[in-house]
Amino acid sequence: LGYELREARDGVEAMEAVEDQEPDLILLDVEMPRLDGIGVCERLKAHPIHRLIPIVILTALRDRQTRLRGISAGADDFLTKPFDRQELMLRVRVLLRDRELNKRLDATQDVLFALARAVEARDRYTIYHAERVGRYAQEMGAVLGLEKGDTDLLYEGGVLHDLGKIAIPDSILLKPGRLEDEEYALMRTHSTEGERICLSLRSVTDYLPIIRHHHERVDGTGYPDRLHGRAIPMGARIVAVADGWDAMTSDRPYRAGMPHDEAHEELRAGAGSQWDAEIVGAFTHLLERGVVARVQREQLRPVA
Repeated sequence: LGYELREARDGVEAMEAVEDQEPDLILLDVEMPRLDGIGVCERLKAHPIHRLIPIVILTALRDRQTRLRGISAGADDFLTKPFDRQELMLRVRVLLRDRELNKRLDATQDVLFALARAVEARDRYTIYHAERVGRYAQEMGAVLGLEKGDTDLLYEGGVLHDLGKIAIPDSILLKPGRLEDEEYALMRTHSTEGERICLSLRSVTDYLPIIRHHHERVDGTGYPDRLHGRAIPMGARIVAVADGWDAMTSDRPYRAGMPHDEAHEELRAGAGSQWDAEIVGAFTHLLERGVVARVQREQLRPVA
């Protein structure tokens, strides 16, 4: 097929080869010394970067248990030896085509994150705001018992939540004072504008509820859809608390940020009306553990 082929003698050497230079496809035997193929597959599929490498497991073992282990480990395909040469080549072509598609989707997602951070860079008072919101949301998700894949999604959705502000004019976004009613109405469109920007991109579908609904209120008076209580997607409810905290405690051209104890009191006062009370409780837990202070320390602050 004209591809560059590299070989590894066992599972440990295979892992080292992947770290040295990530391949576009792995043909993986099950029975190998030191670390077997199922173990290699499990480790790679749990890796935040390497998990998208297609893996075809090839084995002479025909028992049902081995096949189930391979599927459970996350293998993309499974062929039994002796395999049909033409079938293997066709499957390789299909998986490599999917790999190229995933790379393009990743590139698109990277552009969106760059745009989200460009929005912050327009205003020195809000720079790193989205990053902190994402970190707070991720930590709250862990407190609430969500799995790592879901907490990672919360972080990424938090970073992207204000993406739609790229469509808001500087005269409104950077205004050093209270917005007029018409200006505020335009500012409120940033949640639907962010959704519109991402709507056709399959790679960011999971973030759309956060982007659209992070300004909904549990009493139904938020925007854009006036959703009420649990009708608001959980990710949006979590990001709303993170966003509210960071907005209150950050400096703005027209006011200084609130002290932490005062902002915490605002959160508790709004629990059950503006914010989900359970999620406010999770954020309180982060405050008590010092997680919030640590996140703020880790984010560089612009120098006035």
